[in-house]
Amino acid sequence: MKLALIGATGFVGSAVLPELLSRGHQVTVLARQPSKIEARPGLTAVQADVLDAAQVARAVAGHDAVVSAYNAGWKNPDLHDEFLRGTRAVFAGLKQAGVRRLLVVGGAGSLYVAPGVQLVDTPEFPAEWKQGALAAREALNLIRKEDALEWTFLSPPVFLAPGERRGAFRVGGEEVLFDGDKPAGISVADLAVAIANEIEQPQHLRQRFTVGY
Repeated sequence: MKLALIGATGFVGSAVLPELLSRGHQVTVLARQPSKIEARPGLTAVQADVLDAAQVARAVAGHDAVVSAYNAGWKNPDLHDEFLRGTRAVFAGLKQAGVRRLLVVGGAGSLYVAPGVQLVDTPEFPAEWKQGALAAREALNLIRKEDALEWTFLSPPVFLAPGERRGAFRVGGEEVLFDGDKPAGISVADLAVAIANEIEQPQHLRQRFTVGY
């Protein structure tokens, strides 16, 4: 497939890129500074500001699908608002380009821990992650209104860390996955596997899902 990847230099995106390339896909990376992207077979880097819908549209035109692992930066003082600006620009850019298939990597904060209670709204949720989690929840609310996109929203489990690629994990829906009495986790390498699997063989069109061991 011919795929576009947003956020390729981030924690998740840097794991998604080699996973997609290893499966033989042609991957176009959107970057503000393409010269910083290491050249690899099957990889094209193009200049694009994700906050600009027109630039996104030019970069993704002609692609089969787009994976967005966009994050405005956890230390960004405007994280919440810029995350949503980028989210809206990505949605608009795809529609301008006529690309329908989009997989968005969001946060675990919008997963439910009890009926009507999302993780981000619990007292224990870390303050340093809250603005990003609230923005990702709003991104999920926004994408659910998109009729023109064949979207999928993937929420990582509560614990996402470096680690080995096992290639096997559980798949969940709207609720936090647990491993015994503790929230489940997954390696970022296996999160990338889940992303690539969903792009190749969609199982969650216009749905949110989660994964974990």
